[in-house]
Amino acid sequence: MSPGKATSVRTGPARGVSVGSLVRRPGSAPLAPDGRPPHGPVLVVRPRRVRRAAWVGAVALVAVFVVIASVLRTTDTGVVFRAADQVAMVLLGVLLAAGVLLLARPRVRADADGIEIRNTGWPRYLPWELVRAVSFPDGASWARVDLPDHEYVAVLAVQAVDGQHAVEAMRGLRALHASACGPASAARPSSDGRPSDGAVARGEVPGDGGAGPGRT
Repeated sequence: MSPGKATSVRTGPARGVSVGSLVRRPGSAPLAPDGRPPHGPVLVVRPRRVRRAAWVGAVALVAVFVVIASVLRTTDTGVVFRAADQVAMVLLGVLLAAGVLLLARPRVRADADGIEIRNTGWPRYLPWELVRAVSFPDGASWARVDLPDHEYVAVLAVQAVDGQHAVEAMRGLRALHASACGPASAARPSSDGRPSDGAVARGEVPGDGGAGPGRT
């Protein structure tokens, strides 16, 4: 998709993905910082395409640097390389691969009490009472959680490129938020004039825009 062109993923009959496939039963690791067990089933969402691309890229990087290290001492470059240089080259590839794998870290877990958002750093837990809406702004590449005072947290685990998987994830997160805060929260408009929460619930998930990461 070319930059600047926003697309919409419209809901319809689920194509191999359902909210049930994203749910884990009670007994999952605690979400809340106080260590209390999850309240009911836990909805777990991870990106798909970006995660696969990250793993492929990481493996390719390590393979390339291993090949370079293996021919380092046999290539006539006028420089004398030692075994330590070969080891350093492999370690450099591993470090670069680890950096690429940060793109595979995003994850969202949510239960009836709150939502845990992990992007590329440490996870952040938010009780549903602090969440105004789970939204997907027009032209954005990923979802976000709207907070009071015009603040928000980017949700990199729900990405527009994942299509129906993202739609089902939004449905599940909105259902948990609505059950905790009341049905009115699902229809609350965004304070900055962007589409309301009900837009995605009615079947529209904007995507492939250039929106940057949300503030935390």
